[in-house]
Formats: sequence, C-alpha cells, structure tokens
Amino acid sequence: MRRLQRKNNFFRITFLVFTATTLGLLTSCSLIQNKTDSHQMSSHGDEMADHSMSMNLGPSDAQFDLRFIDAMILHHEGAVNMAKEALQKSKRPEIQQLAQDIIKAQQKEIAQLQQWRKSWYPDAGEKPVAYSDSMRHTMSMSKKQIKSMRMDMDLGAADAKFDHRFINAMIPHHEGALVMAQEALNDSKRPEIQKLSQEIISSQQKEIEQMKQWRQSWYQAS
Repeated sequence: MRRLQRKNNFFRITFLVFTATTLGLLTSCSLIQNKTDSHQMSSHGDEMADHSMSMNLGPSDAQFDLRFIDAMILHHEGAVNMAKEALQKSKRPEIQQLAQDIIKAQQKEIAQLQQWRKSWYPDAGEKPVAYSDSMRHTMSMSKKQIKSMRMDMDLGAADAKFDHRFINAMIPHHEGALVMAQEALNDSKRPEIQKLSQEIISSQQKEIEQMKQWRQSWYQAS
C-alpha cells in the first residue's frame, strides 16, 4: 500500500496531463517505442482536451461517489475495449487469459457501479460527471474528457510487437484505476465503494506485477 501511495501524486498529474494535452501525444509517449510503430496508433493530434476540468475526483462531498462511479465506469470500459482487442490479436495464451480475466471482472464491476448510480443518484441524468477545478463544482464531462477517461486506443496490427504495446498500454491504465480507487478509500463514506476500491487495488496491482514480469521476460524491458 505504501508503494501505491508513493505513486498517487504522480498519477494524479497523469490525469491532468490527459486533460491538457492531446491524447495522441500521451499515447505516443506511453506506447510507441520508436517511430516505426507510431503509424499503427490512431491519430488524435487535433483533439485537444477540455481545460475546464481535471480528471481528479474532487472533494469528499455529497457527489464524490457519483464522480467516482462515472469515472470508474468509463475507465473500466476502456480496459475492456483493449482487452477485447487483445483477444482478437494476441497469440500468447498468457495475454489471452489476462484479457478474459479483465473483461469478466470489469464488466461485472461496471454493472455494479451502474446499479449503484441508478439507486443512489436517480436524478443525476445520463451524462457522466466530473469535478471542475476552475468552477469548483460538479459538471457534465465533455466528449473529450470521456475519451480521456477511457484511455482506450487502437493498439495497432496483430504483429510481433502487439503484446508489447498492449502491456505498455494496460499497465498505466491499471495504475490510473489504482489512483482513483485509493482516492475513494480516502474520501468515500460508503462501505460499498470502500469494498470495491479494495478489490480493484488488490486485483489490478497483481495484474500490473504480472505484466511487468512478462515485459521483462519477453522483451528484457522494465
């Protein structure tokens, strides 16, 4: 847990970077190892993120859990999208199994989060919300913010480097979920959110460590 807390500030900054820079720029930094691979990633250079809201969850107020729910649903959807792509393109049984585990676990959590949202916030409306640092209150997410929160992207062709790109994408994606889950542990008062956050931290931290081991073994990279 101490290790996770040391990462907390870094990944809060990562979410801010997502709202202040292009998704394509961050994608190229986190996923693309050289210029040869860059053409395989989708180009989003002309899509600037909205500056009015950061992707942090905001203060521990009456809408904190709503913001957590909306953020985590979108974030899980992005992970599921990448896992489905891995099922189609990866040849390694290890990646195939991990992808299946991600889809199963996170689709279940999405359904639970959606149920809580409907029950706890019946008047919230359909649009996901986030905290606006500039306005100092909860506001609807823009399309660009929704895309940023999902962090889903085209991982490229089913070539020899696909698994490397998948791992390099899923590790920071999982780490983003850990940051939000840790924030919920600190700020949510609901035992349901506390329990889910603990489960996210436990399961995704294990998957991160596994992916790092594979990366070291398969690509001699840390």
